[in-house]
Amino acid sequence: MPNLIRPLVQRLKPYVPGEQPKIKGLIKLNTNENPYPPSDKVIKAIQKAVDGRLRLYPNPTSEPLREKLARLHGCKVEQIILGNGSDELLALATRAFTEPAGQVAAGKVRTNPASTIQYFVPSYSLYPVLADIHGAARNEVALNPDFSMPSVDALRRGGRWDFKASLTFVTTPNAPSGTAYQQGDLDALCQAQKGVVVLDEAYVDFAREHSLGLALKHSNVLVARTFSKAYSLCFQRVGYLVGNPELVEALNKIKDSYNVNGLGQVAALATLEDLPYYRANFQKVIATRDRLSRELTTLGFHVQPSQTNFILARPPGPPAQQWLESLRKNRILVRWFNLPEVKDWLRITIGTDREISRLLRTVKTLLKKPQ
Repeated sequence: MPNLIRPLVQRLKPYVPGEQPKIKGLIKLNTNENPYPPSDKVIKAIQKAVDGRLRLYPNPTSEPLREKLARLHGCKVEQIILGNGSDELLALATRAFTEPAGQVAAGKVRTNPASTIQYFVPSYSLYPVLADIHGAARNEVALNPDFSMPSVDALRRGGRWDFKASLTFVTTPNAPSGTAYQQGDLDALCQAQKGVVVLDEAYVDFAREHSLGLALKHSNVLVARTFSKAYSLCFQRVGYLVGNPELVEALNKIKDSYNVNGLGQVAALATLEDLPYYRANFQKVIATRDRLSRELTTLGFHVQPSQTNFILARPPGPPAQQWLESLRKNRILVRWFNLPEVKDWLRITIGTDREISRLLRTVKTLLKKPQ
């Protein structure tokens, strides 16, 4: 009964998550999950919390967790909001800071800056979906050919970037390329923007620098973080934003009443009590990432320098989509995006050393035979 559904919703193309395994024995290198489990302390804290409190609502503002994060980041509690993963917070930012452009303009190139959501391409493929759901105009601006970010001067010369856009998303380090951006370049961009800038740092724990200081410095900047990628809590869905308390309060006005489940709050609190365990895991992931990059390069792949828990690699010979299918037949899942900027590349999550060794053996086998 399409007449009961809004035309905007009928036209929507939803976000497509990475393929989830339906058979056992697959090596899953397609969704950027941490290959290492949560610490024993976190598991025990969750198990201990599975008791009579399950009948109760969780803390509506995740206050104990916000207090602990504020101490960790050297900011005020009022500068932090928790969400059901950072994705919920990106959606809240869309609703709080951008006016719907109207049915005709939704998804189009920018019209009115107040109704414009902008971002670089390629970047997180959720951004255009959020814009379209909200009925906002999309302003997509290409990164440089090497996936680096254009300077503010280059953006001004190019004429496509909207310095008055109501909301700008910048994934740093970038996904899907893994490229890290210089703090000076990000600072200059944040200063030049008149609207809100969300620096999406989902992968920052695998990088050499972070941008949290920019959210504490500029009144129009929010930094998004998540417990999913680096802290092995994808299953619990906990993320947060840090920034100007007035912006945070606006998000609090429109969030769901109990948006972060109680077990997720318990797990995240326990995670912050065991940071040395996770920091050791970061270093293991980085070491494996560097090993994979070196060995694939030796095999003829072009590997983009990465500061995340994945790499973007352009394979030799057959098209990237064919490599995707060949690896799947060998029970290894990686990610391929049918987008002009990255259709020749594969995104490969960093797994355990054993998983990466199997991937490399399979690649060597495939290189020896016609695909």
